[in-house]
Amino acid sequence: MKRIFTIFALILTVSFVSPHAEAKKFGGGKSFGKSFKTAPVKKQQPQQTDTLKQQQQPGAKQAGSSKKGLMGGLLGGLLAGGLLAAFFGGAFDGIQFMDILIIGLIAFVIFKLFKAMRGTKSTPMGHREAYAGNSPQQQAQRNQAQFRQQANAETYVSTDSEVPFNLPPGFNMNAFLNGSREHYRIIQGAWNHNELGKIREYVSPALFEDLAAERSKLDGEQHTEVMYVDAELVRADYDANTAQLSIKFSGRYKDQAEGVEEDITDVWHLERDLRTPNAPWLIVGIQA
Repeated sequence: MKRIFTIFALILTVSFVSPHAEAKKFGGGKSFGKSFKTAPVKKQQPQQTDTLKQQQQPGAKQAGSSKKGLMGGLLGGLLAGGLLAAFFGGAFDGIQFMDILIIGLIAFVIFKLFKAMRGTKSTPMGHREAYAGNSPQQQAQRNQAQFRQQANAETYVSTDSEVPFNLPPGFNMNAFLNGSREHYRIIQGAWNHNELGKIREYVSPALFEDLAAERSKLDGEQHTEVMYVDAELVRADYDANTAQLSIKFSGRYKDQAEGVEEDITDVWHLERDLRTPNAPWLIVGIQA
């Protein structure tokens, strides 16, 4: 009985003493820095206002009337000359060389007319205005107008009323998310090789101190490999001074040396100083 108790106690001791193998991901799987409440977003289709509908309807009528007027003028001219009556009324006994020239001329005029109307239809509204002017103020106004058009065409809202989702002006969400996935891999690689100088470029000074202290607990290079990762914006807000974004990463990574795999469930909080031209986005908080 005493021997069985000794074996049981030894098993418990080994189970508690043996370290749990886990992948050494960026940040050590802990939370640092600033923290915000986040929530997924959904796409919301904008509704046309009555003013917009009234502005569109007269334009459609004018376009239709102008095309009708051009066609009416052309056909009216042909009728005035008696050409239609001549061709379709049997006035000619046979097709002569002059008849062929007249038919060719009519076909050429109709072709040029249709080509002009088709070119007008395919040109987007405001295309010329987008390239007019060279002053910085005009360029800024055009950028704001283009941003408003994009925001009206595709609007995203948070699924939680307490979580803001206000994208800063001129922000390209798809390009930003594509870049953030690549940066996640770059930062994880820098964490593996203890390249603190590269990590410093991506994080705020306060967060860097916490990360450097956490990385010092690991010995040598790590072998955490990002298998796949996806990213989505789960919070966005800005004021006159600062823009804030929160990115949720999901995916999977593995540690080849320890032979373990784990899920990626990280949220990075980023900020950008809007008062400084071309200021970078810096990570100010990590939620694991």
